[in-house]
Amino acid sequence: MTDQRLIKKYPNRRLYDTEESRYITLVDVQRLVQSGKDIKVVDTQSGEDITRGILIQIITEQEASGTPMFTTDMLARFIRFYDASMQDAFSSFLEQTLKLYSEQQEQMQAQLSHLVSGKSVDNWTQLAERNMELWREMQDSFFRAAGLGGTDRSSRPRRDD
Repeated sequence: MTDQRLIKKYPNRRLYDTEESRYITLVDVQRLVQSGKDIKVVDTQSGEDITRGILIQIITEQEASGTPMFTTDMLARFIRFYDASMQDAFSSFLEQTLKLYSEQQEQMQAQLSHLVSGKSVDNWTQLAERNMELWREMQDSFFRAAGLGGTDRSSRPRRDD
């Protein structure tokens, strides 16, 4: 199990970081998450895990200020996926996509550091091909789970090495 940072939410709506023994704000929680910390927010009265609600609140505040990440059309599509038959498939697809994106970001940073250090970057093509194959697999999985079948692999061009 990963090490989680425990945050307690009191009835006065204040958040308390048990590791640092101090009250924190939603911005502080956002910074913890952005720095890679796993958090767990617990309501002190009920003992209920309210982490999801706090994270949604952070996203809502981010969307309301500055440049939003989600367009109105995208949010409407999210709401449409709350249908029982599609929710699990969409949730899984979205989670896999974000995970793949994070992994690709890390690989790109590693490749760039090799480039800066003068090492070869012959793996760029392989990285792009792997990314495309993983994307196709996630897409196929999503369509199968949604009862729409997968993509037809026979119609894809094959690469002969």
